[in-house]
Order: sequence, then C-alpha cells, then structure tokens
Amino acid sequence: MEDERVFSDICGGRLALQRRHYSPSCREFCLSCPRLSLRSLTAVTCSVWLAAYALFTLFENSVILSAAIFITLLGLLGYLHFVKIDQETLLIIDSLGIQLTSSYASGKESTTFIEMGKVKDIIINEAIYMKVIYYLCILLKDPLEPHGISQVVPVFQNAKPRLDCLIEVYRSCQEILAHRKATSTSP
Repeated sequence: MEDERVFSDICGGRLALQRRHYSPSCREFCLSCPRLSLRSLTAVTCSVWLAAYALFTLFENSVILSAAIFITLLGLLGYLHFVKIDQETLLIIDSLGIQLTSSYASGKESTTFIEMGKVKDIIINEAIYMKVIYYLCILLKDPLEPHGISQVVPVFQNAKPRLDCLIEVYRSCQEILAHRKATSTSP
C-alpha cells in the first residue's frame, strides 16, 4: 500500500511524504524536498558576476571575470553534489534494521544501515535553531551499559519537516517497534 501526503518544512516550503507499507513489519518513508529554485540560483549567480564586473572595471583585469565564472560553476557543482538533498528515505525492516538514504541533486546517494539489535528507541527531539525545530531521532543502545544510549542518529535532518509530519512517521515507527517486541516475547 502506498500513499502520499503534503507537508511543509520549517520555512514554509513544500515537502512530499510517501509512505509505503510492504507488510506489518516493513515500511518505507520517502520525504522529497523542493527542487533547486531557479530564482535563487539566478540571484546568486548575478550577484557574483556583478561584483566581479565591478572589480573588473575598477582594476581592468580580465582574470577577475574568468575567476568569477570558474568559482560560480565550481560552487554550483559542489552544492549539487555535496549539499542539496532532494530526497531522504527511511526504510524499517523489523527483522533486519533501519536503512537511511539521502539522494543528492546530482544523483549521488548516501546510505546508512543500522541493525535492529542496536536500536533502543525512536523519538522526536526538540532543538533550537533560530526557532524551535524538531528531529526524528534513532537512539542506539550502549553495548557497555544496558540502559544507556551510545548515539543519537537524526532522521530527515536536511528536510527539516514540521512536527505534524514527524508525528506521522513516528507513529508508524512505534507500531513496527511494538510489533517487534510482541513477536520477540511470544513463545
């Protein structure tokens, strides 16, 4: 079963959350971020090139214009390949673990897998970043201390969705964790 709902990020941008239910113990959540804005790209490019042209007229050195073009192109390629994430995916498989995938605007993907035996809980955490924002976090067990937490792994960190989106994902995650506990304790 698959459905899609529209939410917004903390800045009011549009986010699309796709939920796929493969089975009671396997669910996938894909959060798609807004594409790169042509308006902001044009504004940054024009600003850099106008500043370069002003320096060119002041110093009469054509190297400044060439450097501005080169820096703009390298900056755009670096931004698309290392910074701008178009989609974040959370795949939970009860018997195996949790897979986090980030798809960059350039097509590059980054994947992290966490074994289910290492997961202590999934929570919503509050943070302050110019305003109050919320993160879905995976708490990992501390192997040395049974009640301790060794690491906090934030999910959907780049999209920065509002609380209503995170609550929907959180509830589904808790259903899977409850299903796991019920099946592991039954004889």
